[in-house]
This record gives sequence, C-alpha cells and structure tokens, in this order.
Amino acid sequence: MAKTIFVNLPVADVAKATAFYEAIGFEKNAMFSNEKASAMVWSDAIYVMLLGHDFYRTFTSKEIIDARTVSGALYAYAFDSRADVDAFTEKALAAGGRELHDPEDLGFMYSRAFEDLDGHGYGPFFMDMAAAAQTMGEAAEQVPA
Repeated sequence: MAKTIFVNLPVADVAKATAFYEAIGFEKNAMFSNEKASAMVWSDAIYVMLLGHDFYRTFTSKEIIDARTVSGALYAYAFDSRADVDAFTEKALAAGGRELHDPEDLGFMYSRAFEDLDGHGYGPFFMDMAAAAQTMGEAAEQVPA
C-alpha cells in the first residue's frame, strides 16, 4: 500500500460537512461512510475523515476544540496553477466556507485561505518550483556566513 494519510476532523454535522467537501471536489467513499462519519477522498493517498463529535470522542479523551475560535492545524493543498487555487477557494466560499484573508502572491508562490463549516483552516497554493529555487538561492546568497 502506498503511504497514505487519513486526516480525522471532528464536525458538528456529518451530512452538512459531507456536502461541503463534495462541493469543493472531494469524493465520498460510501464503503467507509455512515451517519457517524464520511470518508472523503482527495487522491489515492489523501483522505479526510469527517467524524461526528460523538464518534470522534471514541478516538480521544481530549476535549474537542472549536476550530472557529482555536487553531489546531492548517491544511495546505498544492495545485497546478493559480487558477486552480482560485477555483478551489471559490467553490469553498460558495459552499459556505469563510475566506480568511486576501490572496497572497509572493511571485514564486500564490495562496488563498479559507475555513470549512466547522472552522478547519485550508491554504490552497500554487508554487513555481523553478522560481522558488531561484528566489531562495538569491536569498541564501545574501545571508552572511
């Protein structure tokens, strides 16, 4: 099996969270989904598990944070172009997500930021690796030894 990541997120309403994630391009894997959880597929190696609070509590004794007021993690997704970043973000906003700040353009990297319905933060981005290498190389040359 390829190295795979399953990000488990506590959500207040599994059905609403599932609809949000479907709206931004995830596919629901029905085999691993029910009224307690939805397995949302981003790629062959990346899944987001949307777990209702009661079900999430079976995995931890810790308090579940309110991600709208406390930051626990930010999830960055790489895209092939700036247009793809914008399209993904616009889908999230149309589905009820909240934009966190204006787009950020560093020349070699372009990013946006939004929260899902439960406040989990996402930072879709596009990076021109050749331009990043050039920029970082120039920056590294300017640092005194």
